[in-house]
Amino acid sequence: MDFTKQRYTPMSRRRRIYEGKAKVLYEGPEPGTLIQHFKDDATAFNAKKHQVIEGKGVLNNRISEYVFQHLNDIGVPTHFIRRLNMREQLIREVEIIPLEVCVRNVAAGSLSTRLGIEEGTQLPRSIIEFYYKNDQLNDPMVSEEHITAFGWATPQEIDDIMSLAIRVNDFLSGLFLGVGIRLVDFKMETGRLWENDLMRIVVADEISPDSCRLWDIKSNEKLDKDRFRRDLGGLLEAYTEVAKRLGIMSEGERPQGTGPVLVKS
Repeated sequence: MDFTKQRYTPMSRRRRIYEGKAKVLYEGPEPGTLIQHFKDDATAFNAKKHQVIEGKGVLNNRISEYVFQHLNDIGVPTHFIRRLNMREQLIREVEIIPLEVCVRNVAAGSLSTRLGIEEGTQLPRSIIEFYYKNDQLNDPMVSEEHITAFGWATPQEIDDIMSLAIRVNDFLSGLFLGVGIRLVDFKMETGRLWENDLMRIVVADEISPDSCRLWDIKSNEKLDKDRFRRDLGGLLEAYTEVAKRLGIMSEGERPQGTGPVLVKS
């Protein structure tokens, strides 16, 4: 199916499927597709802390597009089809697995708190953790035993998810290292993509400074959502710096933009 020639329907006329803390999903132009809209909302601690930062959604859309397109290009399956405009992308509809997959390369955040390891300590090897996606329970950490016992994923699916997580970590680590950024950790979501009777696990949601910890290699300056979590300020500037280093935005470009602007092919 050619997803590149679809007509664009204004947001106001589309049926809303789901709204999360940072994104809205709308009905797509074809069966099996959705439109993912990036909001400017910044949230932390399961939305107990909340602020609207104009331009954040634009930056996350551009950075996530860049990452997902590269993952597609190297054969890592994702839900991403193409970016539509400043704030929206066309994605494949998937059945989201209710797990956040966290890959840690350097001790930071809850790992440092939980295990008493100084933040910034290089871990002996990358560690993969699973968290149950449930805001009311504050996304508790769970084991593979919990995942299989409660039917959130099968042992084979867990293997597939971990394999994807390792491949994404390898790619992101190299990508960011090349532009002077240390990938401390990142959070990934996956979903089941059904194609006729075949099902495969794909990377879903987004990969952006909202879901990664990114530190400047020389200064250890934080270029991610910790700037919001920890009241450091400068979140938009940090995200803009990541986009510029990746070559997504030119020096003079500003991440403003209130409404959708259709990308010309």
